[in-house]
Amino acid sequence: MTEAPDDSFELFDLRVEVVVPPGARVFCGAKPGDYFDLHGEMLFLPPEQGISIYSLAAVLPLLAAKQRPTQPADWMTTDTEVACPDPNCPTRLRITRTAKRRFSHAATTAVRLSDS
Repeated sequence: MTEAPDDSFELFDLRVEVVVPPGARVFCGAKPGDYFDLHGEMLFLPPEQGISIYSLAAVLPLLAAKQRPTQPADWMTTDTEVACPDPNCPTRLRITRTAKRRFSHAATTAVRLSDS
Protein backbone atom coordinates (compact mmCIF):
# COMPACT_ATOMS: atom_id res chain seq x y z
CA MET A 1 0.00 0.00 0.00
CA THR A 2 1.39 3.40 -1.01
CA GLU A 3 1.32 5.99 1.73
CA ALA A 4 -0.06 9.40 0.77
CA PRO A 5 2.62 12.10 0.66
CA ASP A 6 2.62 14.69 3.42
CA ASP A 7 0.80 17.68 1.95
CA SER A 8 1.38 19.99 4.92
CA PHE A 9 3.22 23.28 4.96
CA GLU A 10 3.86 25.98 7.54
CA LEU A 11 3.28 29.70 7.45
CA PHE A 12 4.04 32.32 10.06
CA ASP A 13 1.18 34.13 11.72
CA LEU A 14 1.82 37.86 11.50
CA ARG A 15 0.93 40.91 13.54
CA VAL A 16 1.02 44.27 11.77
CA GLU A 17 1.16 47.13 14.27
CA VAL A 18 1.07 50.90 13.85
CA VAL A 19 4.20 52.64 15.15
CA VAL A 20 4.05 56.42 15.60
CA PRO A 21 6.97 58.66 16.62
CA PRO A 22 6.20 60.49 19.91
CA GLY A 23 4.37 63.76 19.31
CA ALA A 24 3.94 63.12 15.57
CA ARG A 25 0.81 64.21 13.73
CA VAL A 26 -0.97 61.24 12.16
CA PHE A 27 -2.99 61.63 8.96
CA CYS A 28 -4.13 58.05 8.30
CA GLY A 29 -6.51 57.77 11.26
CA ALA A 30 -4.32 55.24 13.06
CA LYS A 31 -3.44 55.30 16.72
CA PRO A 32 -0.15 53.99 18.14
CA GLY A 33 -0.51 50.29 18.84
CA ASP A 34 -3.40 49.70 16.43
CA TYR A 35 -2.88 46.32 14.80
CA PHE A 36 -4.27 43.44 12.83
CA ASP A 37 -3.32 39.78 12.83
CA LEU A 38 -2.91 37.54 9.80
CA HIS A 39 -3.45 33.77 10.20
CA GLY A 40 -3.01 32.07 6.86
CA GLU A 41 -5.14 34.08 4.46
CA MET A 42 -7.43 35.45 7.18
CA LEU A 43 -6.97 39.02 8.45
CA PHE A 44 -8.34 39.79 11.93
CA LEU A 45 -8.91 43.27 13.38
CA PRO A 46 -9.78 43.83 17.04
CA PRO A 47 -13.37 45.03 17.66
CA GLU A 48 -13.95 48.72 16.98
CA GLN A 49 -10.61 49.14 15.24
CA GLY A 50 -10.00 49.81 11.56
CA ILE A 51 -7.09 50.35 9.21
CA SER A 52 -6.71 52.81 6.38
CA ILE A 53 -7.08 51.15 2.98
CA TYR A 54 -4.02 53.11 1.85
CA SER A 55 -1.90 51.78 4.73
CA LEU A 56 -3.21 48.29 4.03
CA ALA A 57 -2.32 48.67 0.35
CA ALA A 58 1.26 49.60 1.30
CA VAL A 59 1.83 46.51 3.44
CA LEU A 60 -0.34 43.92 1.65
CA PRO A 61 2.16 42.93 -1.10
CA LEU A 62 4.74 41.96 1.55
CA LEU A 63 2.56 39.82 3.79
CA ALA A 64 2.59 36.57 1.79
CA ALA A 65 6.38 36.69 1.62
CA LYS A 66 6.69 37.52 5.34
CA GLN A 67 4.57 34.46 6.15
CA ARG A 68 7.09 32.11 4.56
CA PRO A 69 10.43 30.97 5.99
CA THR A 70 13.33 33.03 4.65
CA GLN A 71 17.10 32.96 4.93
CA PRO A 72 18.62 34.86 7.90
CA ALA A 73 20.43 37.38 5.65
CA ASP A 74 17.41 38.03 3.42
CA TRP A 75 16.02 41.55 3.81
CA MET A 76 12.57 40.00 4.05
CA THR A 77 13.76 38.45 7.34
CA THR A 78 15.41 41.53 8.82
CA ASP A 79 13.37 44.51 7.62
CA THR A 80 10.17 44.77 9.63
CA GLU A 81 8.73 48.26 9.06
CA VAL A 82 6.82 49.70 6.12
CA ALA A 83 6.28 53.44 5.75
CA CYS A 84 2.82 54.93 5.52
CA PRO A 85 2.20 55.73 1.84
CA ASP A 86 1.31 59.36 2.69
CA PRO A 87 4.64 61.24 2.47
CA ASN A 88 3.39 63.66 5.16
CA CYS A 89 2.48 60.93 7.66
CA PRO A 90 5.36 59.62 9.81
CA THR A 91 3.70 56.35 10.85
CA ARG A 92 5.14 52.93 10.13
CA LEU A 93 3.58 49.50 10.02
CA ARG A 94 5.69 46.94 11.90
CA ILE A 95 5.34 43.34 10.72
CA THR A 96 6.14 40.73 13.37
CA ARG A 97 6.14 36.97 12.97
CA THR A 98 4.21 35.67 15.98
CA ALA A 99 3.85 31.88 15.56
CA LYS A 100 3.88 29.10 12.99
CA ARG A 101 0.70 27.47 11.75
CA ARG A 102 0.46 24.22 9.76
CA PHE A 103 -1.81 23.99 6.73
CA SER A 104 -2.83 21.18 4.39
CA HIS A 105 -2.38 21.69 0.66
CA ALA A 106 -5.63 19.82 -0.02
CA ALA A 107 -7.54 22.16 2.31
CA THR A 108 -6.22 25.33 0.67
CA THR A 109 -6.51 24.63 -3.06
CA ALA A 110 -8.35 22.49 -5.61
CA VAL A 111 -5.07 21.76 -7.44
CA ARG A 112 -3.72 18.36 -6.48
CA LEU A 113 -0.02 18.02 -5.66
CA SER A 114 0.36 15.50 -8.48
CA ASP A 115 -1.00 18.13 -10.95
CA SER A 116 1.60 20.75 -10.14
